[in-house]
Amino acid sequence: MNPSQELVEQGISTRNLQRVSCTTVLTLAYQSLGVVYGDLSISPLYVYKTTFSGKLSLHENDEQIFGVLSFIFWTFTLIALFKYVFIVMLADDNGEGGTFALYSLLCRHARLSFLPNQEITDEKLSEYVTEGNRDTWQSSALKSFFNKHPRFREALLIFVLFGTCMAIGDGVLTPSISVFSAVSGVKLKFTELHDNYIVIISCILLVGLFSLQHYGTHRVSFMFAPIVTAWLLCISGIGIYNIIQWNQSVLHSLSPVYMLKFLKNTGIEGWVSLAGVVLSITGVEAMFANLGHFSSLPIKIAFTCLVYPSLVLSYMGEAAFLSKHHEDIQRSFYKSIPEAVFWPVFVLASFASVVGSQAVISATFSLISQCSALKCFPRVKIVHTSSKIYGQIYIPEVNWMLMCLCLAVTIGLRDTNMMGHAYGLAVTSVMFVTTCLMALVIIIVWKGRVINALAFLLFFGSIELIYISASVTKIPEGGWIPILLSLVFMGVMYIWNYGTMMKHQFDVENKVSINRIVCLGPSLGMVRVPGIGLVYTNLVTGVPAVFGHFVTNLPAFHKVLIFVCVKSVQVPHVSGKERLIISRVGPKECGMFRCIVRYGYKDLQQENCNFENRLVSGIVQFVETEECPDTEAFYAPDQTTLVEANDEENMMQVSCNLQDESLQILEAKESGVTYILGHSHAKAKKSASFFKKVAIDIVYNFLRKNCRDPDVVLNVPPTSLLEVGMVYYV
Repeated sequence: MNPSQELVEQGISTRNLQRVSCTTVLTLAYQSLGVVYGDLSISPLYVYKTTFSGKLSLHENDEQIFGVLSFIFWTFTLIALFKYVFIVMLADDNGEGGTFALYSLLCRHARLSFLPNQEITDEKLSEYVTEGNRDTWQSSALKSFFNKHPRFREALLIFVLFGTCMAIGDGVLTPSISVFSAVSGVKLKFTELHDNYIVIISCILLVGLFSLQHYGTHRVSFMFAPIVTAWLLCISGIGIYNIIQWNQSVLHSLSPVYMLKFLKNTGIEGWVSLAGVVLSITGVEAMFANLGHFSSLPIKIAFTCLVYPSLVLSYMGEAAFLSKHHEDIQRSFYKSIPEAVFWPVFVLASFASVVGSQAVISATFSLISQCSALKCFPRVKIVHTSSKIYGQIYIPEVNWMLMCLCLAVTIGLRDTNMMGHAYGLAVTSVMFVTTCLMALVIIIVWKGRVINALAFLLFFGSIELIYISASVTKIPEGGWIPILLSLVFMGVMYIWNYGTMMKHQFDVENKVSINRIVCLGPSLGMVRVPGIGLVYTNLVTGVPAVFGHFVTNLPAFHKVLIFVCVKSVQVPHVSGKERLIISRVGPKECGMFRCIVRYGYKDLQQENCNFENRLVSGIVQFVETEECPDTEAFYAPDQTTLVEANDEENMMQVSCNLQDESLQILEAKESGVTYILGHSHAKAKKSASFFKKVAIDIVYNFLRKNCRDPDVVLNVPPTSLLEVGMVYYV
């Protein structure tokens, strides 16, 4: 594989973009069409239909059609092109984009994170970059405000979770509306076909789409880019044909004057219809969210050179056709297709709708994986579907849940207009969350002036609030769906995060002193057995209460004891060289160590079977270099050692010239490794409020019992697992 192909498979980051050839950038731009723009490119299927539903259908004349086109053009230009391409995509987090990337930037620069176990040593990570201009008085004041008022930090987290839940709602609504809209076109040729058959065909396609997810997108991704490219060229060509054939004066409607005329003539009905116009920018958030796979330059090139002009031409052509065929407003897209190419375009539309759905489903998997890493979602099984392309994952539980919800929406609504109303509210909500976070980024991260942040917030936020207000009026007509979904997901996320934080607080308050365990040893008749014991804990300091509970009931533990803390940090990725931090616990003769395993919020928190070897190798290196003043290893301020534990050959290089303690560690490794995990059960205190009892005793414990166990997530061998039961009160 040549370097160009390797970069195409792995994506390129902003740091090494300057070293990438022009050919590679163009290749990435081409491939991004299939992954990033599938959702955005299929919006012409339903925008005009949804916009002219309801009472606006009484105003079907040329001026109203041109007014809608003017709204579509300027919304698409201002939000998609100016906001996302020119501004938002500059706020990447080490090449990663999306809501969590913005929140991560804010957490690092203003210390807003609620993640437990954050340490000073985490700030030495290569991706933990906070350098730049010095704090301005505005940024300092804003940081101080958040630090003095923890409730506002919590409110910001809830706000981010709200945007995330609305984005997950996109994962439910996009496949439903995309597939249903594409399949509905067949009724133009088979007018006697009952709606039930359209629903059945759509459901079959949806079941097939979700059933193929476990294979991973990389197996069929080579088809995505050609399909979307062909689709964009096709609709742009049809748009040009319709402009020339039906009404060339449609070009005049690009003037913003037509928007004012539209609102003046249609009044309240025109304002309400904007809930349909907003569907023209569905998928723009994906441009930002997919930065990690392609970087900003290829995505910008693809959008400005092909996606933007193709979609504008398509909307203009459809408006030109409608200006001469008012009666076809509810099936405008397929009616505007020339008869000679109808069936090829119909087939291409069906494929494009599947591609658009696939992109959103994959993004939902990635989003929930990030939420789980940040302790905001129950543990789920995460399968890495590609050994070459990092970040392509599959989550079985989420996949089947999305499928059931998509089928329920398709069967329950059976109408593109109602699906569009639900879809529009979800899309505008996510964009508004991004706008608010960007305003904070401008002040805190970019050290910009407050006036610039306010200008950004007021200009783009006001546009989005107009669309949100229009979408809110559609709540009875389908808009309640994303609200209900987001409330359910937010409830799950918040309660899981709350329960996890309470458990961590209990562990911190009840951690055991190592000196106490050493002193109790003789009175308990404590013995040391051969082997290595890995005690998994949430703590980065001290001895967990579960271990104290273990030794008081079974006064024996292994000759070598390692407290392993797996934690997330506020960076997208942690390299293998920086993943492990090893330190000693207690006196040297106790043979106890601590290993902190660090992951970024986009890393998969899974270790392969080599973890034992890497860990033992790292501890031996630590023992050998612990007292060497000239060692090249990194020493943290708390006397921890950062270990490059990414090489299997290390185990072969420690067979000679070792200290006695190192030899004992290797001998213990040969005797076997036991994984000791706490099996905790949470209970609310008797004095707790009714809501806290419901949240902890019912909801949290239900989620804990039905999510993946920690040993499954950590790939612990079942034959080496030892669980210690314990009840804690919060």
